[in-house]
Amino acid sequence: MSSILDDLLSNLLDGRKIKVLIGLHWTAVVAEVDGEQRCGLASTLSRPHHHHGKPDVPQAGQLEDLPGSALAMLAKSERPILASVGMAAINALLPFHPENWIDLNAEQVLAKHGPGKKVALIGHFPFVNRLRRRVGELLVLEQQPLPGDLPAGSAAEILPQADVVAITGTTLINHTLDELLAFCSTRALVILLGPSTPLSPALFDHGIDILCGSVVTAIEPVLRVVGHGGTFRQLHRAGVRTVAMTQPGYNNGNGTIDRVRDR
Repeated sequence: MSSILDDLLSNLLDGRKIKVLIGLHWTAVVAEVDGEQRCGLASTLSRPHHHHGKPDVPQAGQLEDLPGSALAMLAKSERPILASVGMAAINALLPFHPENWIDLNAEQVLAKHGPGKKVALIGHFPFVNRLRRRVGELLVLEQQPLPGDLPAGSAAEILPQADVVAITGTTLINHTLDELLAFCSTRALVILLGPSTPLSPALFDHGIDILCGSVVTAIEPVLRVVGHGGTFRQLHRAGVRTVAMTQPGYNNGNGTIDRVRDR
């Protein structure tokens, strides 16, 4: 089976007039696609900074000279910041499928599908405390665990037991998503969530059932917030729409997702 990144890269549109902005928390890539501007977002991942070490971005100052396809290929880089740029480029260059989008955020989707269920969440999201009260059991796995979290290394033990598995889209950037999906039970509902999440039907072929991602609706205000070190809540207010996406035919038409693909 081909990797998820390979499938995403094989489905990109041509993008021109590239703009790249690497912010403290978020990376944005703007490209002109079919005559309109698109902006893709991804979490900014980085290593500890050393003044005399090798540069994190060897192409600094030249990234905007690369064609969109080459920029997207950086998603495969072992340098976290370059992989962040590549994922943002992928999100800018993917074909849009707005007919399959519903205005729901990840918290709402998990609250819908989690009551009475064991839910495993990869990544400590701001809604964790609220979600605990709305699902049967919530197990949070985090690389830098907060009180009540489990270490990310527990995935091989925890994920096979979960009824619902929700995985942060940043696992595409740090190249751990394929491994995490392999731990999931075939009976589990699997959700990919967060602004880094590509809204691409290609992901459904890899065992993911629901995508909870974001669409930039006001590019210039969002870029200002990215460049000023803004959080996602600030980006959302500036002009980001949170949406959920599932396979065609599985939305019930009234703004909720009641069922997913048959197993």
